[in-house]
Order: sequence, then structure tokens, then C-alpha cells
Amino acid sequence: MSTVTIKQSKKIHPTMFTLWAGIASIIMMFAGLTSAYIVKRNQANWTTFDLPLIFWYSTVVIIISSITLQLSHKAFKQREMAKYRGLVIVSLLLGLLFIVMQGIGFNQLWIKGITLTKNVSFSFLYVIVGLHSLHVLGGVIALLVLFANAFSAKVRNYNIVPLEVISTYWHFVDILWIYLLVFLLMIR
Repeated sequence: MSTVTIKQSKKIHPTMFTLWAGIASIIMMFAGLTSAYIVKRNQANWTTFDLPLIFWYSTVVIIISSITLQLSHKAFKQREMAKYRGLVIVSLLLGLLFIVMQGIGFNQLWIKGITLTKNVSFSFLYVIVGLHSLHVLGGVIALLVLFANAFSAKVRNYNIVPLEVISTYWHFVDILWIYLLVFLLMIR
């Protein structure tokens, strides 16, 4: 009797490939923006500013949301669906909290007179952080879809690809925020 071994190829899923292509373009966009920030800060009218403390708190929130999403991924793989659903809810709520905290941070900046059109340095801050917030909003919308599918009576498919795609994107926007925060603190 002979044994036949089937070697499974490790191909990347087309959706994941598309995500990585999108992530590469987002990285290039933020690299361009942060490079322009560095060049522009040498202008005579450049004004330094302090970031509101709430941006630090929002960083903790988005890191915790990445952890809960990773735990939901583990629960999904182990078919612990109640735990998976609960962790998806927590991740979604933390994502929403991050966006609210960013809004509060922008409001605090506005109250201090750090407005979008007042100075080029302020404009860069609003564009960079605002674009990141839009990407987080996209991630929250994806989490909403994941949430809807997790609780849908119609969907009983144990396809992990959507969760992996959303998790990868969410971890990316988390890491991107940490980079941007450190960049804005170091390069003022």
C-alpha cells in the first residue's frame, strides 16, 4: 500500500493580496505626508504645538482593541463562537471610542486656537491625523460588518478570511497611529 502526500500550496488569498496592495499605498501616502512635514517645518512661520493628552489615551484604546481583535481571531479558530462574538463587540466599541477620543482631541486643539487654516504646521496636523481617523473609520465599518455577520442567523460559514483581512487592516491602522504619534512628538 502506498501513501500519497498532497502538498498544499501557500498561496495568498486574493482579498488579502488586495489589502496588502492597499496598505502599501497607504504607507506611501503617509510617508509622503510625513516627509513633507519634515521639509515644511524649516519654514520661518512654522509653529510648534503640544498634542492633547487624550491622544495618548486613544493610543491605549486602539492598542487594546488590537489585542481584543487578535483574541477574537483565536476564539474563532477554536470555534468558541460566544467568546468570538463578545470580543468582536469589544473591539468595535473600542474602535468607536478611539474615533470619539480623536474628535475630542481635535476639539481641544481648536479651542486652543490650533485651527486648520491658521498655520501650515496646524494644517499638516489636521491632514495627517484626520486621514488616519478616516482609515480607522473604514476599519470600524469593517468591524460593523464583521459584527453583523457574527450575529447573523443566515451566516453560518466558518470562513476565517474576512476576519484575517479585517484583523490585518486593524493592526495596521494601530501601528500607523503609533508611528504618527511618535513622529508628531519627535519632529515638532
